Amino acid sequence: MSVNKFSLLRLIKRVLKYIGILILSLLILANIFILVTGRTYLYKGIYNTYLQGRTGPSIFDKDVFYNKTLKKAENIFAWKKATQKAVILPDELAKIEKLEISSFLVFHGDTLLFEKYWGDHVQSTVTNSFSAAKTLVGLLIGCAIKDGKIKSMDEPVANYIPEFKKDAKKLITIRHLLMMSSGLNWEESGKNPLSHNAASYYGTDLYGLTTNQFAIEKPGKRFEYQSGNSQLLGFIIKKATGKRVSDYASEKIWSKIGTESDAYWSLDKENGDEKSFCCVYGTSRDFARLGRLIKQNGVWNGQEIIPASYMKDFLSNPKMTTEENVPNYRYGLHIWTYLGGKHPVYYCRGILGQFIITIPDEDLIIVRTGSIRGKNIILPEKYEHNKAYINKYKYKFGHPSDLFEYIAIAQRMIKDKK
Repeated sequence: MSVNKFSLLRLIKRVLKYIGILILSLLILANIFILVTGRTYLYKGIYNTYLQGRTGPSIFDKDVFYNKTLKKAENIFAWKKATQKAVILPDELAKIEKLEISSFLVFHGDTLLFEKYWGDHVQSTVTNSFSAAKTLVGLLIGCAIKDGKIKSMDEPVANYIPEFKKDAKKLITIRHLLMMSSGLNWEESGKNPLSHNAASYYGTDLYGLTTNQFAIEKPGKRFEYQSGNSQLLGFIIKKATGKRVSDYASEKIWSKIGTESDAYWSLDKENGDEKSFCCVYGTSRDFARLGRLIKQNGVWNGQEIIPASYMKDFLSNPKMTTEENVPNYRYGLHIWTYLGGKHPVYYCRGILGQFIITIPDEDLIIVRTGSIRGKNIILPEKYEHNKAYINKYKYKFGHPSDLFEYIAIAQRMIKDKK
């Protein structure tokens, strides 16, 4: 070996040594940071994301966490079969497959017009609802009011959670939580590993995390989507009913709407609290049954599950401004609303493209699951003060772009059927 080659080999070894020392130092510093700040949830988060080749959670995280079962119905509601199945056109298929879709179902009335699964996903597969579960929590508040366990949506949160009896938090009501206008300091982020969302998804103390928030704005004035609001609603349900959120959901809704499969609700630890802000695992057909309950205004086969008076408020847009300082046209009481078409659209949605879409006037239900969601339509800065632009697009701000693709496909299928 020449002197030059020997020198080069020695240099490479030295560089590798220093890289190893640097990596080890970073790992030590990271561990010190985690232990000093108490963010031990990061260990579980890192193991179940980056070390699995992902940058975030998965629709198949069910077995990563402890969970509670929502029992299926004794009498299964069977969807009718279409005499002539709808087809999806090549250009439509190309659009929806760009976002790692795993299932797409379209129902007209009680008839299943179209059903398709991708990859390892089949009819019996249960996947993560993510934040689509928030709507289920909102409906459970209606059940608790019907049962007389909660007197009113305008009750103070402090009536159920003692940590809210102090400071400005005592002004926050159940309605404010449902509206996503609590004015709390929750940091909503699906990417920041130091956010409240990461701590709530991978952590083990949801009660401490959510009750230690503090008020930074007057409640009821501004829409700010915060998963912590939904988690607090879960604790209110538990306190008011004396039952676990999953047990109450199983008793009042899941077992009442003809579900054909058990569902599973993730917990923060063994025998811990349900992640009320997300994480109900169910089949696509059963998610459609939840959509049918919403489409029928809280009634299931003639039986009132959710009071009509509550559903009226639930599907209405509370008067408040949004992050862009425009009027709220996008959110009811824990359900998304789109009012810019011929008929109102109400839908549940999750961060990775989980959709349960209902258009009651068209007797239409759409379910889409997958691993990527389209980007939200936002108000560009250069149009912030352009009233003409805002009035033209005001109903679309805050909605994912792919929502309109799914609606257009389903409406085209119904049109072809006629």
